[in-house]
Amino acid sequence: MRFGICILPQEDWPAAAALWRSAEEYGFDHAWTYDHLSWRGLASERWHATIPTLTAAAMVTERIKLGTFVASPNYRHPVPFAKDIATVDQIAGGRVLLGLGSGGTGFDARVLGGAELTPRDRLARFIEFTELLDQLLRFEQSESPASGISREGTWYSAVDARMVGAPAQLPRMPLHLAAEGPRALAFAARAGDGWVTTAGTIEDDDAWWTHVGDLSRRLDDACLAADRDPQSIQRTLLLDSDPRYSLSSVAAFEDAVGRAAERGFTDVVAHWPRAHGLYAGDRAVLDEVASRLPAMR
Repeated sequence: MRFGICILPQEDWPAAAALWRSAEEYGFDHAWTYDHLSWRGLASERWHATIPTLTAAAMVTERIKLGTFVASPNYRHPVPFAKDIATVDQIAGGRVLLGLGSGGTGFDARVLGGAELTPRDRLARFIEFTELLDQLLRFEQSESPASGISREGTWYSAVDARMVGAPAQLPRMPLHLAAEGPRALAFAARAGDGWVTTAGTIEDDDAWWTHVGDLSRRLDDACLAADRDPQSIQRTLLLDSDPRYSLSSVAAFEDAVGRAAERGFTDVVAHWPRAHGLYAGDRAVLDEVASRLPAMR
């Protein structure tokens, strides 16, 4: 099992720097931040941008992987985003994990004034977004590419797009695709290096874990349908689906990790404890959990 921590982009620098350094010192394998312009009940609170946050995090850490949980097409175009995230990966020395999802229907989807999309259209846009990102992030691996990338799609176009040079990771940074429905899982099985899920909001704990197991089995089926070994895809579960918070106690975290492992997950992610409200917790619990990570691997 590998362990991750999600740090919401709310603290000002340099206070935030201490959190990212601590995530590495604690021994977490990866640290993530949300890629939103604003988010749910925290919309009125301080909220920093993703790319500068990850760039700064890369400068104050050396080992820990850094990721987006998750970027989406709601307000991004693949061409500038590919260059932005590839530059972060170069600064980080090849430590970026790119979490991608289709995008929800909240603030990020409305802020630019676009029409509300159906789930089918959001998935179609996500597939096109991811496929163009994949192409861009692999670009310029040869010493002298002849021309830029051009594409005319339903949702995105590119004309002679160029990148920053050879990728910091080959063939490109890993893509971790969020998926739950059948078509999205089929796409994740075909195109993803990893799969990430929050498994939705189900209040009953046992029912939620049953759903988590069902999703993992459906990914197995999708991999087999794509002629892919189900063991070849990294599986990351965000443990803190409302109303549960995995770092409410050491026992709660250890129980959640055990249940995730039983359901085939290779990685789990918890939220850094906040002082109040959503994901409120005690830093002492995080201290104790971190001390136990080696034994839980």
